[in-house]
Amino acid sequence: MTPDPNSAPLDKPVFYLAAALLVITVGTAALMPEQADRVFSGLQSGIIVNGSWYYVLVVAIILVVTIGVALTRYGEIKLGLDHAEAEYSLISWFAMLFAAGMGIGLMFFGVAEPVMHFLVPPHGDGGTVAAAREAMKLTFFHWGFHAWATYAIVALILGYFGYRHGLPLTLKSALYPLIGERAHGPIGTAVDVFAILSTTFGVATSLGFGVEQINSGLNYLFDVPRSSTVQVVLILVTTLLATVSVVMGLDAGIKRLSEINIALAVLLLIGVLLLGPTVYLLQAFMQNTGSYLADIVSKTFNLYAYEPTDWIGGWTIFYWGWWISWAPFVGLFIARISRGRTLREFVLGALAAPTLFTLLWMTVFGNSGISLILDQGDAAFAAAVQLDESVALFQFFEQFPLSGVLSGIAIVMVMVFFVTSADSGAMVLNMLSSHGRDDTPMLRRVFWMGMVGAVATVLMLAGGLSALQTAAIAGALPFSLVLLVAIWGFLRALSVDHAKRLTQVPSVAVPAGHVEGEQWRARLANLLDYPTQASVQQFLQAVVEPALRRFAAELEVHGLTTRAFIDEQGASLDVLHGEEIDFTYRVACREHVAPDGAAYFRAEVHLNEGGQDYDVMGWNTDQLLHDVLQQYERHLHFLHVLR
Repeated sequence: MTPDPNSAPLDKPVFYLAAALLVITVGTAALMPEQADRVFSGLQSGIIVNGSWYYVLVVAIILVVTIGVALTRYGEIKLGLDHAEAEYSLISWFAMLFAAGMGIGLMFFGVAEPVMHFLVPPHGDGGTVAAAREAMKLTFFHWGFHAWATYAIVALILGYFGYRHGLPLTLKSALYPLIGERAHGPIGTAVDVFAILSTTFGVATSLGFGVEQINSGLNYLFDVPRSSTVQVVLILVTTLLATVSVVMGLDAGIKRLSEINIALAVLLLIGVLLLGPTVYLLQAFMQNTGSYLADIVSKTFNLYAYEPTDWIGGWTIFYWGWWISWAPFVGLFIARISRGRTLREFVLGALAAPTLFTLLWMTVFGNSGISLILDQGDAAFAAAVQLDESVALFQFFEQFPLSGVLSGIAIVMVMVFFVTSADSGAMVLNMLSSHGRDDTPMLRRVFWMGMVGAVATVLMLAGGLSALQTAAIAGALPFSLVLLVAIWGFLRALSVDHAKRLTQVPSVAVPAGHVEGEQWRARLANLLDYPTQASVQQFLQAVVEPALRRFAAELEVHGLTTRAFIDEQGASLDVLHGEEIDFTYRVACREHVAPDGAAYFRAEVHLNEGGQDYDVMGWNTDQLLHDVLQQYERHLHFLHVLR
């Protein structure tokens, strides 16, 4: 089940096929922009007319499965082995997943979307109190649980198979429970190629929004002309900055930039909240949240079938396509930084916390913008947003003191979000084309960074934001099919994992007659002692390895194939069961910290699913053999349950 560690990092079929398809797409759009624009328009129209129901169904399934995993006993399973621990603190983790998942979108749509829904609702008259309430419910709907669930399910699938089953951190690994080794063949290649295409178009769409807003901000502050030339230059500059971040790596680049930007976002949010109608905004947040939760089911399945409107295609279906197309990118990135967290902890952290922050952001900026029009009669602001939504944030800041400073901070934030999205995307594309590994040559990471910038540039020139939106929606279509199959494989694997957990309990029982005499005193002394690494290693060599070899020899007599060995980290026994799941019993030397701060070591039992949190240091051969027998007996019962 584990890929060959000596295989070449570059997945050549995935890399060359994905790169070729992207070059063909970009080249065609660059050489024939008018024809490309017509194709994009026709494609978007066809998907919206004929496929809206499908996108709505897919996102609804994703939300139900994600919440279900957290609420059931599956939530106790870890993204990693049972003894794995989280790699990043909660603050760093949240900052990175938030910057990768929502950054540019919140800056671009925070004011613009609620105001647009308020002025031009899907049905009814705009500019009314009823329209204001509906505008915030729609905004919450688009940016709430559905969006983060789409990211979370991909991250769960990738992290589960990558960290718990040792498979490559790519989408094809989710097919392993369904088709076995064929997941590493042409079918798996096609899955990862679709993931790369979807990711590239999704990231390019986000970069397009970012460039539009940066250009608008520079025009507002410094009279920099708004043109395609300026936007291409901005893409090149920010792509170069993102390349520098990619070269610096995850911890030095993406992590620090994400932490800086989340701090700026919190400061900006607090500033607008305090400078604006604070009490009204807090009241609106509570009411918006309640209305959103009350209507979430009806909103999820509302396709306006009885009142047809083009509105759903330009908003809801675009968002669902955008989130799905971003899911491989954000999901793989979140999986990369989430090793060691339980599925329940992950879902709560990656679904509830970002959603809460996002909804608060949308309330503070969106309700403030609506209030300018509804309560203060600012018709000029309304006209400016309708004319160009990319200037909405900067026009909004005109209502506050130090508006130029606020606008400058916003531009910096958009640029940093731009960089973190781009370099995160390049890292993910690199991993998808490198068997899930990120320890690849620098040139390859730079190549993907350049490819993202090129796609964003060409699509901007070929049709502007409309072309980018179409690319996001169209790119999501094939990947959504892959994702549904992957969810099926993930649930099957979880059911197997859970079945095994039901048959496993910590094995500390010792047969009668083996704690007589002074042996119980020796075991008590071991419990109160803090062994050194050398003493644990000696125990492994003198007691554990011989016991495992004795057990292996007895299994060989019964016709089973085994491996018993010792290395620097511990002693192991593997029992091979052919097409069924193999059995592994390992005693590992694990370091811990004593109450006085000194290091000590334990001889801990590990099974296939990780450490079992009990220490066998000081046990004799018979006690160890009894423990191995108990664990193997439970493994055979687990295999019986699966048959």
